[in-house]
Amino acid sequence: MVPRKDNPPLPAETRWKDRAETVIIGGGCVGVSLAYHLAKAGMKDVVLLEKSELTAGSTWHAAGLTTYFHPGINLKKIHYDSIKLYEKLEEETGQVVGFHQPGSIRIATTPVRVDEFKYQMTRTGWHATEQYIIEPEKIQEMFPLLNMNKILAGLYNPGDGHIDPYSLTMALAAGARKYGALLKYPAPVTSLKPRSDGTWDVETPQGSVRAKRIVNAAGFWAREVGKMVTRTFQHQYVVTSTIPEVKALKKELPVLRDLEGSYYLRQERDGLLFGPYESQEKMKVQDSWVTSGVPSVGSKEREKRQLVVEKLKKHAPHCFGRLPSDKGVLLLFHHNLNLSSSCSLPLHTLFPYENFINWASSVVTTATIYGIIHAGGVGKYLSDWILHGEPPFDLIELDPNRYGKWTTTQYTEAKARESYGFNNIVGYPKEERFAGRPTQRVSGLYKTLESKCSMGFHAGWEQPHWFYKLGQDTGYRPSFRRTNWFEPVGSEYKQVMQRVGVIDLSPFGKFNIKGQDSTRLLDHLFANVIPKVGFTNISHMLTPKGRVYAELTVSHQSPGEFLLITGSGSELHDLRWIEEEAVKGGYNVEIKNVTDELGVLGVAGPHARKVLQKLTSEDLSDDVFKFLQTKSLKVSNIPVTAIRISYTGELGWELYHRREDSVALYNAIMNAGQEEGIDNFGTYAMNALRLEKAFRAWGSEMNCDTNPLEAGLEYFVKLNKPADFIGKQALKQIKAAGLKRRLVCLTLATDDVDPEGNESIWHKGRVVGNTTSGSYSYSIQKSLAFAYVPVELSKVGQQVEVELLGKHYPAIIIQEPLVLTEPTRNRLQKKGGKDKI
Repeated sequence: MVPRKDNPPLPAETRWKDRAETVIIGGGCVGVSLAYHLAKAGMKDVVLLEKSELTAGSTWHAAGLTTYFHPGINLKKIHYDSIKLYEKLEEETGQVVGFHQPGSIRIATTPVRVDEFKYQMTRTGWHATEQYIIEPEKIQEMFPLLNMNKILAGLYNPGDGHIDPYSLTMALAAGARKYGALLKYPAPVTSLKPRSDGTWDVETPQGSVRAKRIVNAAGFWAREVGKMVTRTFQHQYVVTSTIPEVKALKKELPVLRDLEGSYYLRQERDGLLFGPYESQEKMKVQDSWVTSGVPSVGSKEREKRQLVVEKLKKHAPHCFGRLPSDKGVLLLFHHNLNLSSSCSLPLHTLFPYENFINWASSVVTTATIYGIIHAGGVGKYLSDWILHGEPPFDLIELDPNRYGKWTTTQYTEAKARESYGFNNIVGYPKEERFAGRPTQRVSGLYKTLESKCSMGFHAGWEQPHWFYKLGQDTGYRPSFRRTNWFEPVGSEYKQVMQRVGVIDLSPFGKFNIKGQDSTRLLDHLFANVIPKVGFTNISHMLTPKGRVYAELTVSHQSPGEFLLITGSGSELHDLRWIEEEAVKGGYNVEIKNVTDELGVLGVAGPHARKVLQKLTSEDLSDDVFKFLQTKSLKVSNIPVTAIRISYTGELGWELYHRREDSVALYNAIMNAGQEEGIDNFGTYAMNALRLEKAFRAWGSEMNCDTNPLEAGLEYFVKLNKPADFIGKQALKQIKAAGLKRRLVCLTLATDDVDPEGNESIWHKGRVVGNTTSGSYSYSIQKSLAFAYVPVELSKVGQQVEVELLGKHYPAIIIQEPLVLTEPTRNRLQKKGGKDKI
């Protein structure tokens, strides 16, 4: 946007500090916001270092769009906090911020877009922000200049708008200084040196600062400052000269987002500002910035060029087809954007460095938003995290540790290009994106299975979601309703319940921990007791405030030696926590990440024992190889660590083995199971099976937003164990105060749509909670879901409603589990016969 000069640049400070609680590198809106929030919260020594001048990177020429909308659940909170700050910032600091709130409208020109709007509406009811679906007549009333051809509906956010990024940053800077922060520029950082005590020496031409912690908010230059690899693209937007029809308006136009046309449009004074999102084939990549480094800020960074209208019209006919006028000179702005490979913002402690927090870039996400809308909320989020020791809510989707060695330069370019090009595509449930795949991180079975199934992407791995049968539609057919995977998944469900199935579980995160302090470390980390040698249990790591940081299976393989297993997306998230606690407590342990070394096959179903017994001399009978027992043995002469456990809840084993043995092990099992009708199954069927057994999933039913008591995990939490595990005292307080909500299991009869999580729960005309995950139950032929509801509405038999695609479906809370697990069925059968089951 055209920079305003309502706020003159703040004069550079002459003072210097050689010590600081927090050093922030980067003087864009995000870095300055964090300085403001930390200083306002009372941190005395906050230093921000900027290499040239405030806003000199991407901030000054951003379009400044602000929106409450985001398809991610917790990122909505970031947007909310940003906008609420911007609304009061001018009054607080005395600085003009140029904040306009005319609202915004996303327009739908296809029926599937209308479904997408309904889908987003189901997820917004339990949030604080206003959002509505509006009819074409209302759109025309609010945006009278618009050609309404083919417009079916709009998604309207009343509090949306735009803000002048330059003025916003200057106001935040004024606030930061008001509360005592030092903003120093020009002061380019030349080196960062970690010290043995966890502090850092931050060196600049003006001097050195000893910092307790560093936050990397350097935007374009984040790669030079930290270790995060990003890709940079050129994004263009244009500003028109005065348009008579716009000048004649008595009320500012709402921000318009045409998703099919892939552009945004808003009023800029008496003209319009228009920003297209090019397809991934047409976008320009700043390759030289990756190979040769990001150039220093100079005149070219603020270059503006004229663009002929006719040339732009060829690029974006959708926009100009909806405007009343295309007269006037246009001013073209080139706005460079940093994109991570998943198009989500990298934010978290940068493993393995202590006290280094990485906010690597202000990026575009799939909801057409910028660092401007994140700046206020992220500053508050990071400030709360730094001051209180843990973040205020879960944002694992922004964790840079979701990447690993498999994230090559080629991969990041392909994925970031795809993410930018897909900026306005329909956001389906169970969405898959295929650029950059497969990575080098494929299981030993990838070549064997790839032609037989629909693969999903999990932390760099390819993992089967569901398997094709002869004559079935094998394409990827995303939908808001049941689609081509529905029947095949039902067949896989029956396969596991009635016969025996095999699933590739290699993407699990896997850690070996041993040493003289290993048991003591794990007793400190986990709320459950440590299993005896030869056994496994489910254990949870909690935060100091008693929230669920992680769920792992812990297998005690030999005295003092453990195998820990976590979900694929949690691998480095959990490992970082374990290693940090080991260092902090001075534990003498050896921790090794063996995720890429080990393959995992799951074998589950009533005939699982019969099939595996053919391949091993080890006695697999129920009395000898008990549920939750672990043993080292050979299957078809292949060494495996076998754990009698299955996320399906059926009789089963997980077989951990060398990755290079996967094909031989798989083939041996499949050949041995021909008589029993053995077949493959994927993660979609496993999800349906685990929901019927009422197994919770980390990231859905539990995360850093929930405590284990409200999640129904009391069985796994041993408050009376001697060890003072992390979160123990907080959990005692939570228990004493009483719970406000509980996780429940509910069923609902729908038509062609099933819950998947984050839908609104209604009772007597108001939203009272939300689902966490869901699927179709092939046993009762109804939809099944977990949901959080107030304690007073959590009793079995309570009736509520679940909102799905604009409809409210009656639901009833049931006694869980819907289907008893195999060990429970087996135990009850031994006690009293089938009538007890």
